Amino acid sequence: MRVSSRGVTVVALLADPHAPTEIAQRMARMLPTRLADKWGQERRFDVEVVSEPFTARTEDPPTLMRRIMDRGSEENWDIVVALTDLPLHSHGRKLVVDLSHEHGLALLSLPGLGGFRLQTRARQAVEEAVLSLAGPQATGAEGPPGSQPLRGPFIGRLAPIHPGQVGEEEIADLRYVVSGPGGYLRVLLGMVRANRPWRLVPGLSKALAAALATGAVATVNSTVWSLAASLDTPRLVIAMVGSVALMIGWLIVDANLWHRTDEVSPEARKRAALYNTSTVVTVGIGVLVCYVGLMVINWVWALFILNDRLFASMTRTPLHATEYWTLSWFVASVATVGGALGSGLESDETIRAAAYSKREQERRSVLRGDHGD
Repeated sequence: MRVSSRGVTVVALLADPHAPTEIAQRMARMLPTRLADKWGQERRFDVEVVSEPFTARTEDPPTLMRRIMDRGSEENWDIVVALTDLPLHSHGRKLVVDLSHEHGLALLSLPGLGGFRLQTRARQAVEEAVLSLAGPQATGAEGPPGSQPLRGPFIGRLAPIHPGQVGEEEIADLRYVVSGPGGYLRVLLGMVRANRPWRLVPGLSKALAAALATGAVATVNSTVWSLAASLDTPRLVIAMVGSVALMIGWLIVDANLWHRTDEVSPEARKRAALYNTSTVVTVGIGVLVCYVGLMVINWVWALFILNDRLFASMTRTPLHATEYWTLSWFVASVATVGGALGSGLESDETIRAAAYSKREQERRSVLRGDHGD
């Protein structure tokens, strides 16, 4: 077992800024006790959280492992576990965790853990990684480094995670990856969660102002009343889907959110497809949240402003609950189109900041810079 002087194992959580650092800080509060309980001996663990952008300008796992090793050599750390919210790839597989028992290092890609119960899954992964690195197999007492898989619930609870290929020249001696449709979906959900799509709503203030203004005007327009009263459910659904799709497409094109790659390898194209899918899902969730919000606001506004006699005289339809619902639904579609036009007033940086995590913004900024060079 890796032990500092005074019988204490010092564990450093080296986390990318923002979301990974927040996750590391939360787990650090309970990690020493949980590690000591799982070890089952009189052993103490000290956990430090260090927030640094260690993934700057690279997504290559071997390069990142060398950076982690170099960073760890500067400190009195026994074990270093690095956390990033960038999706990492290795040999055509989506990386979850790399471990080096010889050097006491672990690299954890949070998107590989999926989009649900991320804090719990990340804590489990870190615990199992630390116990594996601190155990006898890390010192060679029970075979060569990496000869034993991670213990505990890591594999069973985080399936479809399984061991992956490690190159002979790499620092890592044990790797876990995800593959197949289940692995693709897991990483996709993890990327979407890292982007925090709910932030799109307050991040697009000018677009929301345009949508609210459009909805307020449309709600008191008699022509809109007549159109809403004449539309059946399938047409309302088509109007909704069309307006949402228009908003998503406009935001992606106007802010240049679509990821393009000059590489021709199948792996590069798969990565680009994954990034673009996560962009569409992220923006789509944000737009749907805006749409629902517009519908509720329009409904409240209609309850306050509409006159039942005037509405009936203009549409020849009594103003009941169904009419309020239909009008609010249709006006939300109209307002979403107005919001799409209003989003043109937002700067590209504002839209990217609302649509992506900080690390993803930096990654795309680097790619744009390299492409410009």
